[in-house]
Amino acid sequence: MKKLAKEGCALERFELPADEAVKLMEERGETYKVELIHKHDDRGEALSFYKQGDFVDLCAGPHLMSVAPVKAFKLLSCTGAYWGKADEGRQLSRIYGTAFPKASLLEAHLKAMEEAKLRDHNKLGRELEYFTTVDTIGQGLPVLLPKGARVVQLLQRWVEDVEQSKGCLLTKTPLFAKREFYKISGHWDHYLDGMFILGDPYDEEKECFALRPMTCPFQYQVFLNKPRSYRDLPMRLTETSTLFRNEDSGEMHGLIRVRQFTISEGHYILRPDQLEDEFSGCLELAKYMLDTVGLLQDCTFRFSQWDPANPNNKYEGTKEQWEEAQAAMKKILDDLGVDYDIGIDEAAFYGPKLDIQYKNVYGKEDTLVTIQIDMLLAQRFGMYYVDKDGQKKLPYIIHRTSLGCYERTLAYMIEHFAGVLPLWLAPEQVRLMPITAAQNDYARSIAEKLTNLGMRVTVDDRDVNIGPKIKNGRLERIPYMLIIGEKEAESGTVTVRSRKEGELPDMPVSDLINKLVEEVATKAK
Repeated sequence: MKKLAKEGCALERFELPADEAVKLMEERGETYKVELIHKHDDRGEALSFYKQGDFVDLCAGPHLMSVAPVKAFKLLSCTGAYWGKADEGRQLSRIYGTAFPKASLLEAHLKAMEEAKLRDHNKLGRELEYFTTVDTIGQGLPVLLPKGARVVQLLQRWVEDVEQSKGCLLTKTPLFAKREFYKISGHWDHYLDGMFILGDPYDEEKECFALRPMTCPFQYQVFLNKPRSYRDLPMRLTETSTLFRNEDSGEMHGLIRVRQFTISEGHYILRPDQLEDEFSGCLELAKYMLDTVGLLQDCTFRFSQWDPANPNNKYEGTKEQWEEAQAAMKKILDDLGVDYDIGIDEAAFYGPKLDIQYKNVYGKEDTLVTIQIDMLLAQRFGMYYVDKDGQKKLPYIIHRTSLGCYERTLAYMIEHFAGVLPLWLAPEQVRLMPITAAQNDYARSIAEKLTNLGMRVTVDDRDVNIGPKIKNGRLERIPYMLIIGEKEAESGTVTVRSRKEGELPDMPVSDLINKLVEEVATKAK
């Protein structure tokens, strides 16, 4: 690499039609590249290659004009990766590296990466015992440990209560359904590779089921349970949904990319004249929730649109239907003053969407919340309502999440707060630390008062010095540590160590209780 950089080799781009591209790669023994070309040859497009000396590679690009500007680089890691599905057993090596025009920039980047590792939920979340993974269970199937399960439970309860206050109706629907059900919804045609199938998907003589990758067609059955009038709309259906998606093994990452996850999902069935108000309400709800958990300030917004050059592979509907849906969403976003980027070919197969994006500590971006406009699927299910004029009409549907995937949200919160979650969400909020056994009863009496107020409290009454107790509490990111010695027991006070405020003056127990209750009630970050 040093030799090539010193030589300053140019990188030349050229294109070949699919048949010539296959021939070139076959001559070079690039069997995987040949497979990749065949996946794209039905588009009738020329394929791009890059040449650097004798090395030729199939690549979309873009690249630098030459390697001359590369003055500093470093190889970071080498991992295994599967070509295609993991069960095919074709494993490759994936080499990660980075390069910069100056050594100082490389050093700054490497330092930033080391700091990121300290916040990486995949490391920190395991160390703090929020979750674990087990090889024999499988990739993308994390086990939430008691701390992680408690945080997710708190988030779910809060989200469901807020949604109920917004006029939402809670549902609980099956985790899997027959093949024929997904054929009606379109998921069988557009999402089969991303689903877990129970049975032979190609044997039409035998019953075949699939775990649900989303909840929408199930919740539509609530609307279809009886005839509907325009007076029934909007119908805001929500569910704490467990979903299953067959992600590629190379995409798995801690709690951010998983194969089973739980999501705050909702489907609003409405009249066309209600679209803007309901969309605005969905966005405000999502922003409120993301702000409350401390993530909104780092979010960006993406207007995800279809790719008109490739409508048949992925998308339902006609060009006119898509243009209508995207125009409607553009008007709403512009009216609301949303600052967004446009993502081509990022839409759902049935409609455009607003994706609220977030980056992990390494800069990898994923969708945290999505709000989608669907003008197509109601017809597939015959979801008619009787309008004011007595005519049967099809509703619009908003597919939305309010906080998104709970596992992903937990991961981002661990990274954002470096493991010190806000008090209202901390799995352990207060730890009392008596200095000697003589203060144990006083510590337990305080713990009882706090527990009766709904606080999550423990007492570290081990027969060890106070130093190790404080060290453990600090390493476990306990928000409040209460040190109790002879003086505190006699005066009815506590010495408080706060993760946010440091060591506080001794205070009466009643003052401490008021402080903690207010911090929880206001959901202070």
